[in-house]
Amino acid sequence: MERAISFFPAEDPKLGDAPSCDAIDLVVVPRTADLGDFTVRRALPSSRRRMVGPFTFLDHMGPTEFKAGHGVDVRPHPHIGLATVTYLFKGEIVHKDSLGSDVPICPGDVNWMTAGKGIAHSERTAPDHRNGGEPLHGLQCWVALPKAAEEIDPAFAHYDQAQLPLVNGEGKSARIVAGTMFGVRSPVKTLHDTFFADVALEAGASVPLDAGYEERAVYIVSGEIEIAGDKFQEGRLLVFKPGDRITVRAAQPARIVMLGGAAMDGPRYIWWNFVSSRKERIEQAKADWKAGRFEAVPGDSEFIPLPE
Repeated sequence: MERAISFFPAEDPKLGDAPSCDAIDLVVVPRTADLGDFTVRRALPSSRRRMVGPFTFLDHMGPTEFKAGHGVDVRPHPHIGLATVTYLFKGEIVHKDSLGSDVPICPGDVNWMTAGKGIAHSERTAPDHRNGGEPLHGLQCWVALPKAAEEIDPAFAHYDQAQLPLVNGEGKSARIVAGTMFGVRSPVKTLHDTFFADVALEAGASVPLDAGYEERAVYIVSGEIEIAGDKFQEGRLLVFKPGDRITVRAAQPARIVMLGGAAMDGPRYIWWNFVSSRKERIEQAKADWKAGRFEAVPGDSEFIPLPE
């Protein structure tokens, strides 16, 4: 797998049918791209919704199982003005970056890489995981940084699944990746009011969506859910109006991700892997990458060229 992240060979995400539930603002049907070994569904950004809280990008990778000799192969590429959030349901990816980080991420872990004023990183399947049958299924998100933090020094944090709170009971299992939900708080440090939770529901089980967060969405990873009589299948992003109390019920066994937070302090521009509140900053990042002014990923002389 290799991709120039923001240049996506598919149409913009489409809106689903208008739901009867007044609390749902819109339903996004992600655009899908076939990358050869697997598919990627992109739910954010869309033409009608650029962000939910700080989340400005949401890719659903897989599920797939690689053939022998195949795997993820994303060469070093740059980011500014955002944090990347990688969360896997199956498989493993090795993250390396220009800070010297070299960390495999496994299911239930989270990699939170803050690009700030600039970072480069690669994502690959390790050689010993290329013997065939290696699965891959997960999410990669971007969260925009507040304007005051867009130019901070880059940083990387890895949290093992054992560090992330897990709430079980009444047919649900919820891992709190960021923020506070169900009375517990994640240790993941964020620079903006943010929440993110991986929730598995047995058929008939239900879970509330916290009304205390200003902007909220639910992405259906698998299965089918019901909200106020409307049913929604996997591969849908449901964006909710603020303030309403929401109950999500599993019409069949389902896995969902709840995400959002406070509204961002103004719009963001996105070009390739760059996010900023200022167009001129993106132009500078383009020039810096083309001229080789980003710090390199140690031990890796490859890179993805700036798209023309």
